[in-house]
Amino acid sequence: MKGTILVLTWILIIYLSQIAVQSHYYSEILPYDPEPVKLTNLHFYLHETLNGQNPTAVNIAQANITNNSSVPFATLAAVDDILKIGPEDNSEVIGNAQGLGLLLAGNTTTGVMYSDFGFTAGKFNGSSISIFSRNTVIEAGREVAVVGGRGKFRMAKGFALLTTYFLNATAVIIEFNVTVIHY
Repeated sequence: MKGTILVLTWILIIYLSQIAVQSHYYSEILPYDPEPVKLTNLHFYLHETLNGQNPTAVNIAQANITNNSSVPFATLAAVDDILKIGPEDNSEVIGNAQGLGLLLAGNTTTGVMYSDFGFTAGKFNGSSISIFSRNTVIEAGREVAVVGGRGKFRMAKGFALLTTYFLNATAVIIEFNVTVIHY
């Protein structure tokens, strides 16, 4: 009896080891044949309306400790800004930037932006780039990181140089010069 249990135990161990070897969490390994890398330079203007009848940026949360502060520390804003070819109000609309902005503060006003820049016209219609980066909003010129994309910008990486073109209490216009590496 003791010998039978020992034999059955060994059979079970061998059987289970074969199952583990034959089950995989991945598919068959195939050779990698990458597409050629493309470099694209984009130039457009982001138009943001801060208040009025149709604001494109709205505060959705703020820390209780900063309600009386003149600096909007820890303020979360939702954005759906318009992308245009030029800085003028009548410029052609080429897409929109949707995402979140977190305003931080210290010696300078700083933000963190999480935005998807979707293009709705032209050569890149249906494609988008994703930006996730620190953004020192009061500096006239700054750089943010392109961390991804979809459509024609699949697997994108790169950077965007931002220049504040216009800024007042009700509107912001920012010039974007974007360099994107993609496949």
